[in-house]
Amino acid sequence: MEKNFSIATVSLLLLLTSTNGGQVFDVKSYGAQTNGDITQALTQAWKAACAVAGSKVVISTGTYKLGLVTLLGPCKGAIEFNLRGTLQAPSDIESFKGKDGWVVFERIDSLTVSGSGVFDGHGQMAWQKNNCAKKYNCDILPINIRFNFITNSIVHDITSKDSKFFHINLLECKNLQFQHVTITAPGDSPNTDGIHIGRSSQINITNANIGTGDDCISIGDGTQDITIKQVTCGPGHGISIGSLGRYENEQPVSGIRVIGATLSNTENGVRIKTWPASPSGTASDIHFENVIMDNVGNPVLIDQNYCPNNQCSNESPSNVKINNVSFKNITGTSTTLEAVKLVCSKSVPCQQVVVADIDLTYKGSGSATSTCVNVRPAVSGKQNPSACTKKI
Repeated sequence: MEKNFSIATVSLLLLLTSTNGGQVFDVKSYGAQTNGDITQALTQAWKAACAVAGSKVVISTGTYKLGLVTLLGPCKGAIEFNLRGTLQAPSDIESFKGKDGWVVFERIDSLTVSGSGVFDGHGQMAWQKNNCAKKYNCDILPINIRFNFITNSIVHDITSKDSKFFHINLLECKNLQFQHVTITAPGDSPNTDGIHIGRSSQINITNANIGTGDDCISIGDGTQDITIKQVTCGPGHGISIGSLGRYENEQPVSGIRVIGATLSNTENGVRIKTWPASPSGTASDIHFENVIMDNVGNPVLIDQNYCPNNQCSNESPSNVKINNVSFKNITGTSTTLEAVKLVCSKSVPCQQVVVADIDLTYKGSGSATSTCVNVRPAVSGKQNPSACTKKI
């Protein structure tokens, strides 16, 4: 793990060195004014900067309005997007013309997104129109920040606020580092996942502070080699692998490590979730370690019968195979009686599941329990509650 961290640090230094001292493209030089719409100015500044190696686009302190924008590469060389002010998205969904992203970074190598600024999604009006809880194939609302096909890049110190849908979404990214990122939205805001990672590899998230109305971090199909360290989560739905198995031709998930997280007042803790009646798939080499739970529901959870709001048929079991999974040194308090719940598929039972050094206290009356379904975990160290109190 230390090797991974050192590589990330070296990569950060190399990227910052490559853009320091380069040509600066301030959006104010392209007509941007505080409290005004800077969509055209940012587009022009980006296009000019992208043609120069080692350049930097700067949005200085102040508040600016910004419509949907795609910051497209490939660029001449390393490029930095430095946000020091606050960007405000349009409040109405109609302004996005059916597009699913607000600020989109696409097909860029050696990108740095930096600064103490804020991406404010103004999601309040959109949340009222979210119908995903009732409709299986609901309309996808705009995501605050999309990273599509980004490689060898770093995002640090920015804030994403009140996105209409997911805050940050990764698609087909490789070797991307997130450091000291803050994500915030009300606990009742629907589908405002903090960071969603799909079909990406070599992603490191360290020292993030995430509080949303959905998963703080969610891992989609085709995702490999992910390290999540020292993340604070809450409110929200916890840190989740999945949901998996909803669609045909999903790619395997493997090499996921969550180390040193703290979850507070979340609906779930660390979990793996797959849909019933799913196509075949795999999720393997997944490890949760040194996680503190503070007033958390379902702190340790494998749910292979995930079917929110009865949107699917759960008569047939999931066909996503889960193996080589560990939960180690998970401590704190649970708001649900079943503090450890491992519900695996009867079609493809979980294999090589390790449960070690669990100490979870139920906050209600009575003692916490542990349920195991279609799995025989290897157990070691302290077990509170006792492992597999209920076996089905």
